Amino acid sequence: MQFTLTLAAISALVASSAGHSMLAKPSPRGNTKWWGTCAAGAGCKGPCDSPKADSPFNSIYNPKTYLQRGQELEVEWKRLNHPGGFVRLAIVPFNQSDSWEAFNSNVLKYTCYETNCGPSDPSDSSFGYLNGPGSSPCTTTVTVPTNIPDNTAITLQWIWFGGGVYYAQPDTSFGEYYSCSDAIVSGGPYSDEKPVATFQGGDVTYPNSDVCKYWGSNKVGDCNFGDRYPTPVDGDLLSQSLEPCMRTPVTKGAPYGFDSGSSNSTDSSSAAPVSHSADGASSSSAAPQTDAGSADAPAPADSDSETESPSEPASDNVIPAPVYSSASEEPANDSTSVEAPAPSYSAVADYSVTESASKCIPRPTNLY
Repeated sequence: MQFTLTLAAISALVASSAGHSMLAKPSPRGNTKWWGTCAAGAGCKGPCDSPKADSPFNSIYNPKTYLQRGQELEVEWKRLNHPGGFVRLAIVPFNQSDSWEAFNSNVLKYTCYETNCGPSDPSDSSFGYLNGPGSSPCTTTVTVPTNIPDNTAITLQWIWFGGGVYYAQPDTSFGEYYSCSDAIVSGGPYSDEKPVATFQGGDVTYPNSDVCKYWGSNKVGDCNFGDRYPTPVDGDLLSQSLEPCMRTPVTKGAPYGFDSGSSNSTDSSSAAPVSHSADGASSSSAAPQTDAGSADAPAPADSDSETESPSEPASDNVIPAPVYSSASEEPANDSTSVEAPAPSYSAVADYSVTESASKCIPRPTNLY
């Protein structure tokens, strides 16, 4: 009976999840090649789900989203049956949104992927503690920077990395997923001060803490798969992606560059990357597991006890943004980035969007 239930759970997870995650709110650019998603393992290398030239923002018929400086913007994504990992949020000028360097230099926030969401059935431990299916919405907020001039077209980048349980394999990590959303900033208090990146810890497994549950690597770029692309084979669904990225036990910690105060953070070098054949399809022989530096998730409560529901995430702690001291420490995807200087800002007078002004369609600007 137990075998039947486990098999049914695996079948449900595989059927409902082909390895995908994307931004839900604000509306993402999307794409047609990958049905809206942008997975590094499938060949979509970011930094956005589509380049700025293909963004719906360019169309005069596409309604524009207006934001104000200092506004708390709600960001939402669906869990889509995937547990763990981190979300990184960054904002750059729209005209720099094809540049990895620009996004990496303007990170606003890191948070846990399951910041306030979790599995549909917390008692389902088929794939590990709190790793079961569930597609509830996950949300966080990010403050629109106050050093953006009026009528500036901007791009919000969303990245998911460090997620796990690829195709019902509890010891595997996903590659990175990217989404972007475009908007126009006008109004609100202005300041020359550039915001400092923050990390908001706490997820369904480790609520009210300064850590997140994750697999593989806690560093953006480690699961971008570099210049490798899959070679799809007809009838072989798994050949459409280079995933899984790494084979490693679940662990906990903060994103790279932040100190969680815990000794449980895993160096990605201790995780075994999954080998792939020369044509890009996954190899049938899995790389061995490694336990170095890992920490198991907390054991589930007794079956007759009440399961603790996900808690609200802890408040933000301001921590200096990650600093890469050498080229070897830079994210792997920096090697393919477009050279672009970090945005510079100049003071402008406050501007309130009037009803008549909101009907206009500002063009992307070079000011920001």
